[in-house]
Amino acid sequence: MKITSTAFTEGGALPRKYTCDGPNVNPPLAIEGAPAEAKSLVLIVDDPDAPHGTWNHWLVWNIDPKTTELKENSVPPGAVQGTTDFGSAKYGGPCPPSGTHRYFFRVYALDTTLNLTARAKRADLDKALAGHVLAEGALMGKYARGR
Repeated sequence: MKITSTAFTEGGALPRKYTCDGPNVNPPLAIEGAPAEAKSLVLIVDDPDAPHGTWNHWLVWNIDPKTTELKENSVPPGAVQGTTDFGSAKYGGPCPPSGTHRYFFRVYALDTTLNLTARAKRADLDKALAGHVLAEGALMGKYARGR
C-alpha cells in the first residue's frame, strides 16, 4: 500500500497549517493499493521522537477500504477517531517541544472491522490490529517549531 499527500513529500517538511502553530487541521492524504479482500483501513499518525516515547497524534479506524482520499480537515464517513495522547478523539497536529521531529502517517488494511469506541487509545488499537493486517504503507514528514 502507498500513502501520499499533496501537502508534503516523503521526508519533507509539514506545512504549519497542519500543526499547532497553524489551524491544526489534518493534511490531505491519498491511499493506493488496498487489497481487494480488505474489510477496513486504519490510519495512525505518531511522533516517535517525542521526549517520553511515541506520541499519538491521530487514530482513525473502520475507514471504508475503498477510500482513496482523506480530504484536508475531514474524517471519512463512518470512521471512528480514537483518543490521542492529547486526550481527545480528533486530529492533533505536530507540536514538538524542541528540535525537529518525524511524523509518521501509517495506513493499514485489515481483514476485519474493529469493535472499538472513541475512548480507545493506541494500546487498544494495537491489540485489536494484531493478526488482522493485510497490507500497510507509511509517509513521513518532519516539523520543527519556529522554522
